[in-house]
Amino acid sequence: MAESKQNFLRIDNLTKHFGEFVAVQELSLEINDGEFICFLGPSGCGKTTLLRAIAGLDPQSSGSITQAGKDISNLPPSQRDFGIVFQSYALFPNLTVFQNVAYGLENQKIPKLEIRKQVNDLLELVGMPEQTGKYPAQLSGGQQQRVALARALATSPGLLLLDEPLSALDARVRATLRHEIRSLHERLGVTTILVTHDQEEALSMADRIVVMNEGRIEQVGTPEEIYSAPASPFVADFIGVMNFLQGKVTNSGKVLIGGKTLDCETANIAEGSKVRVTVRPEDILCSAKDKNAANSFSVKVESVEFLGSFCRLILSGPDGFGELMTDLSTQQVHELNVTPETTLTAVFPARSLKVFPESL
Repeated sequence: MAESKQNFLRIDNLTKHFGEFVAVQELSLEINDGEFICFLGPSGCGKTTLLRAIAGLDPQSSGSITQAGKDISNLPPSQRDFGIVFQSYALFPNLTVFQNVAYGLENQKIPKLEIRKQVNDLLELVGMPEQTGKYPAQLSGGQQQRVALARALATSPGLLLLDEPLSALDARVRATLRHEIRSLHERLGVTTILVTHDQEEALSMADRIVVMNEGRIEQVGTPEEIYSAPASPFVADFIGVMNFLQGKVTNSGKVLIGGKTLDCETANIAEGSKVRVTVRPEDILCSAKDKNAANSFSVKVESVEFLGSFCRLILSGPDGFGELMTDLSTQQVHELNVTPETTLTAVFPARSLKVFPESL
């Protein structure tokens, strides 16, 4: 069994007010040494406020933060052990690439030869060894962000904070840098917190994702857990694409939707309760023949959207099901000869259905 990692950062009952507005509310979280954590959520959910509280840039109104066993709740940013990268690069425009990366080291009174070696090593690490004499204005956005990353790592911080570092870049550069930052983390092992509103970024980079909404944590889990077992309708809706069905629990393990009954897992939900049943588009199984399988119904294809390796079908289901989305491989679409107006049999596997009380 793998040895459990040591707790590195602990946040207890952290609250942050801006006047009357509560940006973060009684939030508690533990982050392990060497973990890559993503704070994920919509604009205004409190993720950047939480990051800035950890950095001391916007100190919390109440609650505490402990890093490596030391209470840092009231320390100024200069006395906290972190490096930070912002969305806007925030490089000094009048300094060269070399001078930008060396800036933090020069303040530590490190010998010049040692600084030169460290800066060159860091620029090599982020793939920028030839750019030392250039100024930020001569670099692309992706290159500037690599320099900002090297500068944040220059002082060998215990904690690396990344505040939406890729959101100003175009899609291809973003995908490349996403991979590079993750590889860098695996090589250096520095505890990293990434703030993002991009679910794909979080799913592809994080060891664990902290999904936030209205200043609170909705769920903490691995990307697989967050995607496959969302803890609330908000998480189900925010991560990936989801179908929602309104129904009522008729007895244990069964939900009535319109005139049809679905076999579901309804543990701890009382009979007669109104519920929302969720199913991912890729989990609805379609075939051309009638099936006698549980949870199988006749559906009509309303539209087919070609998305490369797969097609997204909009289906009209039985009464009460409304419009449904399902994803089929392009090959399946050809094999089933799917066009608008095609009738298919759709199976809703019970294991893929998640049921939430309507009050959630």
